[in-house]
Amino acid sequence: MANEKKKQIVPAANLSKEKNAKRKPGKGVPQGKGITKLSEKKYQQELRLLHEELVHLQSWVIAKGLKVCIVFEGRDGAGKGGTIKALTERVSPRVFRVVALPAPTEREKTQMYQQRYMPYMPAAGEVVIFDRSWYNRAGVERVMGFCTEEQVHTFLETVPMVERLMVESGIILIKYWLDVSPEEQERRLRARIDDGRKTWKLSQMDIRSFELWDDYSRARDEMFAATDSLWAPWFVANSEDKKRVRLNVIHHLLQHIPYERLPKKKIKLPKRKIGNYHSPDYPLKHIPETY
Repeated sequence: MANEKKKQIVPAANLSKEKNAKRKPGKGVPQGKGITKLSEKKYQQELRLLHEELVHLQSWVIAKGLKVCIVFEGRDGAGKGGTIKALTERVSPRVFRVVALPAPTEREKTQMYQQRYMPYMPAAGEVVIFDRSWYNRAGVERVMGFCTEEQVHTFLETVPMVERLMVESGIILIKYWLDVSPEEQERRLRARIDDGRKTWKLSQMDIRSFELWDDYSRARDEMFAATDSLWAPWFVANSEDKKRVRLNVIHHLLQHIPYERLPKKKIKLPKRKIGNYHSPDYPLKHIPETY
């Protein structure tokens, strides 16, 4: 029975309860004001458990040759980058690859629209994460006037078929929209102005699109209506609290990719032989120990 239990798929929520019986599950996140902030200690505790499960998922993806594609979309300041960082910080970048494409080149503008994204699709044993994706056409490109309405309608009509082909080819496609309120978005964008570590995140595009909240809302809703398919549905995550959305997204991801814990190989470090080799007296250049 013990061996049989190990082979079962263990959702992250159940696992964390097994490992820490005293753990109290976090409460649901209310919208707008009144959000209960998650303490750093609680956040790190939960994140560690989820990271351990991501490592098990990674081993399963490699062993079974799974192809996983994760799309992150949302407004500027919704927390996509931080969520992706939390998702990938304890796994191999050779397995979990993050794709964040710049603006298309003049040559790429003449290609079939989805063509520039195809080379980045996952092969067997890979998880590809898109920090913004082909859905730029339904969002920023549409609102900012970088494409025509005809191009937008063509995209919305054809992308479900393209995604169906992806799924039928064996790709596990998961699409996330991180949802943030106008008040919280403004707070985060203002923080980018004042924090020298974050100024690179604030582009002229962010400033130009800041006043177009309703236009982006309308474009988002039309995108949902046209592309929320049975084979590639959208999952919306409340992003008012950065810590909570990171935990919620990782937890959701673990429950939507079937995996099993593979048996661990016992690792024992061998004895080292030290002292038989002496380095030459080479004048190496050492950095100053400033700290």
